[in-house]
Amino acid sequence: MDVERITEELYGLKPGDFVAARDGYVAQARAAKDPAAAKAIAALRRPATAAWAANRLARERPREAERFLALGETLREAHRTLDAERLRAASREQHQLVAALARTAAELAGEAGQPVSDTVVREIEQTLHGVLAHGDVADRWAKGRLVKVPEAAVGFPAIDPDADPPPPPPARAAPRPAPNPDLAKARAAAAEATAEVARCEREFDSAERSRQAAAAKAEEAAGRVTRLETDLAEARRNRTEAEGAASRAATALTTAERALARSRRAADRATRTAEALEGQAS
Repeated sequence: MDVERITEELYGLKPGDFVAARDGYVAQARAAKDPAAAKAIAALRRPATAAWAANRLARERPREAERFLALGETLREAHRTLDAERLRAASREQHQLVAALARTAAELAGEAGQPVSDTVVREIEQTLHGVLAHGDVADRWAKGRLVKVPEAAVGFPAIDPDADPPPPPPARAAPRPAPNPDLAKARAAAAEATAEVARCEREFDSAERSRQAAAAKAEEAAGRVTRLETDLAEARRNRTEAEGAASRAATALTTAERALARSRRAADRATRTAEALEGQAS
């Protein structure tokens, strides 16, 4: 199976349609005896609403996306080199584009039948700041395959374009500082914090998989409820029609019974008259 094509298709769907479509392709891959494709597709994660809206922006507005990606490269390079002039110009453009593109993403989501709240719009803005700050996030966004809202950019905040630019780098390297006796402790604390982040990420992934499974079951249950409600409505209509037919049949039966009684009385009278006439004739 063409995993790349399927991945592209899945991340173009609305979040609510993702799980069922993904699981359907997993089943197809297993039926086709393609375990590698089944494993790769099953590993695809349902995108958060804000990430999906940002992905849709990249897919539907490629020119704006290309300009935004170029701005991110400029900002990251300006921060690395402390190029004051480029940093000032790029920061001003950053302020204008993030807000405008977040609104565009919200509009595109609404057009796709997935209106978003103000909270999600803020998450879209955070996502776009992450695209500017991190090259790996930018790469996934360019393909329209972001899964979650990136953490708020640390060390790469939104910059006030009217603020003074950072000072230029020194002409010569600063002298090496004296060894810090607390460095070992700081490194140990940093390693511990990194391990805690990894643990939290594993817990988040596990919780996300559980949530996706629960969402899939909820969607299936909702479908069953809809089908049962439709069947119940049809049964009620059939019962109403049957009760009406029974009522009409009962009325017809009563009318027929009365007509039969009248015809029997008429027959009796005719018989008696005939017998009387026969008696007179004899």
